[in-house]
Amino acid sequence: MELKTKINAENGAHDLFITREFDLPLELLFKAFAEPELVEQWMGTKVLKLEGKKHGSWQFETTDAKGNVVFKANGTIHEFSLNRKITRTFEMENAPFGVQLELLEFEKITDDTSKINMHIVYESAALRDQMLKLPFAQGINMAHNRLEQIVSKLK
Repeated sequence: MELKTKINAENGAHDLFITREFDLPLELLFKAFAEPELVEQWMGTKVLKLEGKKHGSWQFETTDAKGNVVFKANGTIHEFSLNRKITRTFEMENAPFGVQLELLEFEKITDDTSKINMHIVYESAALRDQMLKLPFAQGINMAHNRLEQIVSKLK
């Protein structure tokens, strides 16, 4: 089955590009990345902080059934332009990937469809390639599928 979320990673580069079209109006797609309650639902993680503003910060955490933290990530929001763009850093705690720069651009296709263009920059090509060896493509595609399913109920 073909993945709807497309990842373009050029050999030797420090970055990758992710695109996905959604059967969602632009405003709802943006809301899925900006409202903590929605982020929690489609990402399956607890949002400890999400300040949708320039110089804001964010922090996510996932625990197992026993309450042990299995994933924790945080960053700073550098640009937050409603329905247009979010620029932020992304750092996973206790992971070897270092800080990433994420540029998320939101695009209206029609009144009922929209697209996200993500440009992610890693500290090195080696770190980027290490991330791509994980089931990264399948994971982000599954998350985007959940996003569309959950947010489409808000139409």
